Amino acid sequence: MSSLSLASAIDIMAAALFAVAVVHTFSTKLFEHLAHVNRAHAGLWHLLGEVEAVFGFWALILLLFVAVHLGPARSIEYLEGLNFTEPAFVFVIMVIAASRPVLEFAGAVMRLIARLMPLRQPTAYYLVALSVGPLLGSFITEPAAMTLSALLLRDRYFAKNVPAPFKYATIGVLFVNISIGGVLTPYAAPPVLMVASTWGWDIAFMLKTFGWRAVIAVIINAVVITAIFRRQLAQLSDGLPGEKLERIPVPVVAVHLMFLGGVVFFGHHAIVFSALFLFFLGFTDAYKRYQSRLILREGLMVAFFLAGLVTLGGMQKWWLQPLLSGLSPNALYFGATALTAITDNAALTYLGSLVDGVDDAFKYALVAGAVTGGGLTIIANAPNPAGFAILKGNFDEGAISPLGLLVAAAPPTLVAIFAFHLL
Repeated sequence: MSSLSLASAIDIMAAALFAVAVVHTFSTKLFEHLAHVNRAHAGLWHLLGEVEAVFGFWALILLLFVAVHLGPARSIEYLEGLNFTEPAFVFVIMVIAASRPVLEFAGAVMRLIARLMPLRQPTAYYLVALSVGPLLGSFITEPAAMTLSALLLRDRYFAKNVPAPFKYATIGVLFVNISIGGVLTPYAAPPVLMVASTWGWDIAFMLKTFGWRAVIAVIINAVVITAIFRRQLAQLSDGLPGEKLERIPVPVVAVHLMFLGGVVFFGHHAIVFSALFLFFLGFTDAYKRYQSRLILREGLMVAFFLAGLVTLGGMQKWWLQPLLSGLSPNALYFGATALTAITDNAALTYLGSLVDGVDDAFKYALVAGAVTGGGLTIIANAPNPAGFAILKGNFDEGAISPLGLLVAAAPPTLVAIFAFHLL
């Protein structure tokens, strides 16, 4: 077999495994159900039902396939040529953002804003969590905003046995708002980050072109869902579940926020933010009395998911890039929105940035479409696996239906289409 045909065979296999991984992602609810009804092999079904393990599993199959056909050295060479900074960053930012001092600080800020509203606190806080929380992602990055918002929503609402429609509608709005809420700056949303430096997009450009549209869509989505579930929210108590914890000293909170800020600032430098993370772990160990359990396992599983997505996605350029370059701006917007549902939106915009000779209309359509569709599935946007991992334990059988998420995210996605394509 010639090297050209062999390379083509690997490309085709990579595309086929990517498709299988997408289908597997939508089937995890079935595997979790099998784990509950078939106890003899519950461990296997639980493994296959772990959404965060899906892409890592099929990425391993791809690497084994490359190793068999081209040799282990080529497989390792391909792996070492990939950039895993984003998975590492998401892991670190998840753990730090989910630490008790940061969560309590974020909760206090949101409670302060909620008290200014002429609504009962459960209703006002819900509205703030789905609006201010996602927009905060433009400054502390979307993964951090997703972690904070998901944890605050989980503890205040999902932990109180609210009905399933409430949970799915909430997670649908959360995922969409996080995806579009990070476009006020050029560094916070992964699909924007991939192209901002290449295309010379600064904060002024982002606010003028994307930011005001994102604010409108985020607020509309948050207000509408709050109005829809106003009766359920009115029935909830103001207090949080759980025991009263010891008050955290201001210096401890300040140090945690400094670690968070440092990781955000050095988000492109894995060595630096990894070193900061090690110092953070040492600090939390020194002040255990003010800490809760760090979500290390959840963060690692999300990083594993994203690493698998990077590995499989790295071989999709051969069909994605020609497809993008052949579309008109109008078709590109809706095509990017649809493609984002089955591939990471950051990978999509990155491939689009490699197309030569594109105009401003092409650039806007690609990025706007990518962020519009970023809430439709778990693989659509890098922060989604973080929210998925945090919230799934409050759903039936400990799993979120990918189809349920798709249906729930469709209405807020239509609002995003209105904002980014029609305004």
